[in-house]
Amino acid sequence: MTKKSNNATLMQTPYNIKDRWEQIFDNEDFVKIFLSDVLEAYIIKQRWYAGKASKLKYIELAEYFRIQQHGEVYYGLILEVNFKEAFYQHYFLPIAFVSDENFAKDDRILPISIQDKKGFIIDAINLEAFRKVVFERIITAVPIDRTKVSYHKKDAFTDAYESSRYMGLEQSNTSIIYNEKYVLKFFRRIYADRNPDYEMSRFLSEKKEFKNTPMYLGSVQIKDQEETNITIALMQELVENEGDAWHYMLTEFHKVFSNLEYKNINIDQLPEGEDFGRLDIHDVPPQIIDWVGLNVFTKIQKLALRTAEMHIALGSEFEDTAFTPTRFNGDYTVWLKNRLLYQFQNRLNTIENNLHKLDGLALELAQEFLERKNEIRKRFVNFDWTKLKGERIRVHGDYHLGQILVKGDDFYILDFEGEPESTIRDRKVKQPPLKDVAGLFRSFHYAIYATIFNNLNHYKQDQDDLFLAGEILYQYLKSVFLGTYIIEIQKANINIGYHQERIFLLKYSLLEKAVYELGYELNSRPRWAVIPLKGISNIINN
Repeated sequence: MTKKSNNATLMQTPYNIKDRWEQIFDNEDFVKIFLSDVLEAYIIKQRWYAGKASKLKYIELAEYFRIQQHGEVYYGLILEVNFKEAFYQHYFLPIAFVSDENFAKDDRILPISIQDKKGFIIDAINLEAFRKVVFERIITAVPIDRTKVSYHKKDAFTDAYESSRYMGLEQSNTSIIYNEKYVLKFFRRIYADRNPDYEMSRFLSEKKEFKNTPMYLGSVQIKDQEETNITIALMQELVENEGDAWHYMLTEFHKVFSNLEYKNINIDQLPEGEDFGRLDIHDVPPQIIDWVGLNVFTKIQKLALRTAEMHIALGSEFEDTAFTPTRFNGDYTVWLKNRLLYQFQNRLNTIENNLHKLDGLALELAQEFLERKNEIRKRFVNFDWTKLKGERIRVHGDYHLGQILVKGDDFYILDFEGEPESTIRDRKVKQPPLKDVAGLFRSFHYAIYATIFNNLNHYKQDQDDLFLAGEILYQYLKSVFLGTYIIEIQKANINIGYHQERIFLLKYSLLEKAVYELGYELNSRPRWAVIPLKGISNIINN
C-alpha cells in the first residue's frame, strides 16, 4: 500500500486531523502515515507480535470494521505485516480515540488531535468502555447474524456487565476476565478462516458436552472481502483452578527427586520399566511406588482418562464432516512427509550452526544426531499408510502440560489453537489421536528435566544419576498413562490401531515432536537442548 508519506499537514506532531473519528479511515493520508510512521514502530514492541525474528518491510490495512453500540465507535483493524523475507502475517488491533490522558497510560499508539480535540489513539482493549461494548454485543447477539461483524452466544448465556480486567501476561493473545466468571480471548494473530480454538471449543462443549474444557459461551467473527469467516474473539467460562499442570508437575517431581536422598534410594537398583508398556498402579513395582508415591500416578491416571474422553468426543462424530473420523491415505502421507522433511532439514541446519553452544551430554547427543541424520530422515520417510488400520480425527494439536488446568483432583483442557509454527490449514488436518498423547509424553519428559535443571543445588546426586532416575520415572509415567488411556479408548470403540501400530505411531510422533522442539531450544536455551536430543536418542536407540 505504502512505504512513507510526506504529507506536510499530517507530519506535524501532534498529528491533526480535520475529519470526524467516524470518518477517519476515509482519509488516505492519515491511513498511509498511521500504517508506516506509527504502527511499524508500535507493533514490533508488542508481546503478541510473532515476527520479531524477521525484518518488517511494510504494513498494509487488509480490513477495517466498526465495533459499536449506542453511538460509541471503535475500529477493528486487520493488519497485513509484510516481511523482507517474502512472507506476511495478519494481526488484529482494535483502536479507540480517548481525550483523557488517564485512559492512555501505557499503551498510547499515537497522540493526535481530531477536529481540534486533543487526545490519543490507543489499543481499545485497554479501555473498559470498549470491553463493555464487546461483552454487551455478545450478550445481545441474535441467532443468525449476517452482518460484517457478527456476534454469537450460547442460548442460555445471559448476564449483565459488572467488571472486566486483564487475565495476565500472555504471548500470542489477549484475554479479559468479565464479572470474574467469564474469559474473552482476543486473537491477535489472525488467519483467513475460523480459528481452531473456536471450532474445537464450541464442538466439544456444545455438541459433545465434554465437561473438562471451559464451556463455550460466545464469539466474535468478521467476514473479509472474500466472505471468509475470521475469528476475532472467543468467550468461555472461567474455570477456577490452582494453576496449570506444568507447574503442578514441577512441584510433584521436585518431591520425587528429593525422595532419592530422603528415602536413601539407590538409583542403580531401581527396576526399569518397559518402553510403551501398559500398567495399572497395582502393577507398578513397590520400589517405584515407595520412591514416587501414589499421588503422582493417580494424577497421571486421571489425566489419561480426561485425554481419552476428549479423543472419544472428537472421534465419535458422524454428521459434521470437519470432525468425522477418517482413514489414513496417500494424500495424508504426502502431506506428512513433505512437512516433516522440511522441518527436519531446518533443524539439521540449526544444529550444525549451533554446535559450538553445546557441551557434555548435549554435545554427545547432538553429534549422534548428526552422525545418524540419514537414519532419522529415513524414519520420517518410512510412513507406510497401507499398514495402518486405525483412524485419524481432529486432535488438540499442541497438547502439553501448560494447556491443562488443575482443579482439585481433576484436569481441564484448553487452548485448541494448534501448533504455533503450523498454518491454519495444517492445524485442521485430522491426525492419529496418539499424536496428542506423544505431545503430553514429551511434556512429561520436559517437566522431569526442568525439575533437575531448576533444583541441581538441592539434590546431592550428580546430574548424570539424576538423568538416569528421570528416565526411569518417565517410563513408568508413560506406562501408567497408557494403561488407562488405551482401556478407555477401546471401550468407546475409537480405532487407534493394533498394538504394534500404536507403538509405531507413538515413536513417530515423539520423534516429530522432539525434532520440532530442538529448533526452539538451540535458538533460545542451548542448555535445555539436551531434553529434545535425549528424546530423539531414546527413540532411535529403541
